[in-house]
Amino acid sequence: MKNLRTRLFGTVASRPAPDSLEAILRGIPIFEDLSRRELAAIERILHEREYQTDEIIFRQDEPGMGMYIIALGTVTIVSEPSSMQWSELGVGEFFGEIALLDEHPRSASAVAKTPCKIFGFFQPDLFALIDRNPRLGVKIVIRLARMIGARLRRANEQALSIVEELRKAKKGQE
Repeated sequence: MKNLRTRLFGTVASRPAPDSLEAILRGIPIFEDLSRRELAAIERILHEREYQTDEIIFRQDEPGMGMYIIALGTVTIVSEPSSMQWSELGVGEFFGEIALLDEHPRSASAVAKTPCKIFGFFQPDLFALIDRNPRLGVKIVIRLARMIGARLRRANEQALSIVEELRKAKKGQE
């Protein structure tokens, strides 16, 4: 059975491990079409972090501060208290991006499944970038909004499909 992330957001295409931070950023939809100069501006504001196996990156219900980009290792996204695994993410993938737009509590926890090197892109840095370079900041925010909108449309389609399946099952029981 597909994991919940795949059902809601689609399959992430398998791709070779990027060999540089620039290559990793180019693989992320909100950065993929930026110029080298724009990517360099993003690289300057990223925060490198390392996590050991089973170390918590963030906990469910904590305020969100930004997104994370995996440069090395594997991260699992889990719901508490059931410990239901939503997804497993690897090199070149990202998570927590909605926190760039709001500070609502996290909807799940992120845990390092293996030793990880992760880059954080945090909301205060995005806002400072928007002040310094409004054109670049707006490009990122618009791409982020489009990506979230596409995910919302897929989630709505999935929800409608589930409702239809339940309706048919209920009819079959009558």
